Parts: sequence; C-alpha cells; structure tokens
Amino acid sequence: MVLDSTYFNKDHKQLLDDFVGQPYTLWESIKRGGVGSKRMIVNNLSPNLSFISNHSPDINYANIELRKKGILIRITKGLKNFTWAIPFYQLVFYKSDFTSIHAQGRFIQFKNSKSFEENKRFFESLMNEKLEFDQQYILPTL
Repeated sequence: MVLDSTYFNKDHKQLLDDFVGQPYTLWESIKRGGVGSKRMIVNNLSPNLSFISNHSPDINYANIELRKKGILIRITKGLKNFTWAIPFYQLVFYKSDFTSIHAQGRFIQFKNSKSFEENKRFFESLMNEKLEFDQQYILPTL
C-alpha cells in the first residue's frame, strides 16, 4: 500500500497502524538502538512505483522505519512524500550489486553508497525482526 504522506491525515495514520503495527515507543526505540534508517539513495523503482521517481535529474531518497508488524519506506519526490507500508509476511530482501526490497508486486533498489553502508546495523536488526516474525509460523516437522 502506497500513500501520499505529504500532509498529515488521521485516516492514513490509523490505516498504517492497522497494516504494519503501532510505532515503537521512545523507550523501546532506545533499547533497540533506533528504529529508523538513515537516508539512502534510490537506484531504481519498479514500473508500478514510477509515479514516485523524479523525472528530472534529481536524486530520489528514501528511509525505512521499523514497526511492530512490518516496515514503512518513506520516499521523497521533490516536495512530496510517499509512504510504502510492507507487512513482514510480504517482505523479501535481495542483495547483489545493490540491495532491493520486494513486496506486493513492487520493488525498490538502493545504491550501495556510503549512506547505505551507514545503515548496515539497521538492516541487520530489520532482518532479525523478520526472522523472529517468520519463526512463529514454522510448521513442526513430522
């Protein structure tokens, strides 16, 4: 689900809370060592997210917020902001020459630049959260 989050909207807030969970409290965030990534450079967006990409030579930036049942990817396009909500059960990571996040038939690729390297610890905690979420759905072996 992609929402235009340039301006505050109560309905969007409630929708996001229902879809990916409540945000962490300040104390929980401090205990976790942070729940947000630093700004990263977007390398490529899927065709069904092309309305977000800048058509001018400007760079698109995005950051990720960890929630209790998923993540929020906040993408900046000029003066507009868009939020892509992804629950953990739909989240897939790929790592090659770039890092990409796939869900809901869409993807976003991040450049492996200095800003991405600063987020390594965040991505490790994000993958641990995803693994913990997936552990509750492992079927017992016979």
